[in-house]
Amino acid sequence: MADLVLCEPIELYNILNQVTKLSRLTEPNYLCLLDVRSKREYDESHVITARRVKKKANEYLIPESVDLECVKYCVVYDNNTSFLEILRHSSDDDVSDESREGPVLGAAIKCGKALTHLTRHPVRILKGGYERFSAMYHFFRTQKIIWMPQELDAFQPYPVEIMPGKIYLGNFRQACDPKIQKDLKIKAHVNVSMETGPFFTGDADKLLHIQIEDSPEANISPFLRHVCHFVEIHLELGSVILVFSTLGISRSCAAILAYLMHRNEQTLKRSWAYVKKCQNNMCPNQGLVTQLLEWEKIVLGDLVTDIKDLY
Repeated sequence: MADLVLCEPIELYNILNQVTKLSRLTEPNYLCLLDVRSKREYDESHVITARRVKKKANEYLIPESVDLECVKYCVVYDNNTSFLEILRHSSDDDVSDESREGPVLGAAIKCGKALTHLTRHPVRILKGGYERFSAMYHFFRTQKIIWMPQELDAFQPYPVEIMPGKIYLGNFRQACDPKIQKDLKIKAHVNVSMETGPFFTGDADKLLHIQIEDSPEANISPFLRHVCHFVEIHLELGSVILVFSTLGISRSCAAILAYLMHRNEQTLKRSWAYVKKCQNNMCPNQGLVTQLLEWEKIVLGDLVTDIKDLY
């Protein structure tokens, strides 16, 4: 029997934006996102790819096409549940969702508990529910109910979020997309690639361009202090920053890791685990990892991380 855990909005946002060659939403056993609000609320808008859970005779009816035992992430949300306790028992539990108009506090908890015996992984309850998630990520609201395979294939993920509303990690395509810049309110770029993007060109205050190849011989060490200084200045200004490289999995990840080690005075191992959770396919090349270990000695005064702990 699986556990019930709270899922922060940033966690669901990053789950929705994972990529291999295509968006991971194309994988049938990757994410099962369930909406337990009323039909009226669901039809008005819901999180992309979410399926509505109907209720009949006080029992939640899980969509038949879902095999929860094989699903990696099962996320349930209602309007605004923020705790793992049922705050109030509804007096009309025997009334179907078709006729219920108001929110049922704790509905996501009740549904989640019913699912725990069907899945091997923890059932996640979205903290703050739809209200909080849609306020933070309005661009992931939709009225679309059915997603065809080709539509999921064409889905363009957004950069993953490293610090909520402050730092994002992405690839060159995302850095060139004006809608993404607008939706995420991006005000500065750290470009760790040989390519030149269309935004902030010639503006040294808003663009830090580190031109290195993605190869084990590339030397990022001379730029790490500059990266940390640039990011810190923009955070003080309240600017949202996008750090990117060609694929968003090697050079840009190294820059993010170096910044987190500096900001939090923490080990490479700890920073690595955090970024890996945000960007599952993170894979800095061996040369960059060696330089990050040297950076750890500069930040902490000693080498703490064993490279074997990173893989």
